[in-house]
Amino acid sequence: MNAVRKKRLYIVLGILAGVAVAVALALSALQQNINLFYTPSQIANGEAPTDTRIRAGGMVEEGSLKRSGDSLDVQFVVTDFTKEVTIRYRGILPDLFREGQGIVALGKLGTDGVLVADEVLAKHDEKYMPPEVTKALKDSGRLPPTKEG
Repeated sequence: MNAVRKKRLYIVLGILAGVAVAVALALSALQQNINLFYTPSQIANGEAPTDTRIRAGGMVEEGSLKRSGDSLDVQFVVTDFTKEVTIRYRGILPDLFREGQGIVALGKLGTDGVLVADEVLAKHDEKYMPPEVTKALKDSGRLPPTKEG
């Protein structure tokens, strides 16, 4: 093989190696930032990973909200009308957070089955429900009737 061809081959191999490293780094970064959605049934059945940031959602169970008297700690139960999961959150809940309405919580699931949330998202109007929650409730056959104004 002459010197010019050998030099071109090394250049092409170098470019391919650089592209492979860039793709590997991009995929690694994306994998660390992905938040998969789990329903309360999936969490209760052990399908959700522990110590990994996930999204969980459903309807806030009536009468389940417990606030700490001396801190911003709250605890509530989210259900898909089949199973329930307890969520602990430290912070101010969104203004639109209410019992009996749909929410999505982002956080880590502990080994005790309690989701320690670092973010809680509530619906933004009376008819809206997060798409993942709507799908989960439809799948369980327990989608509540919509309120018509």
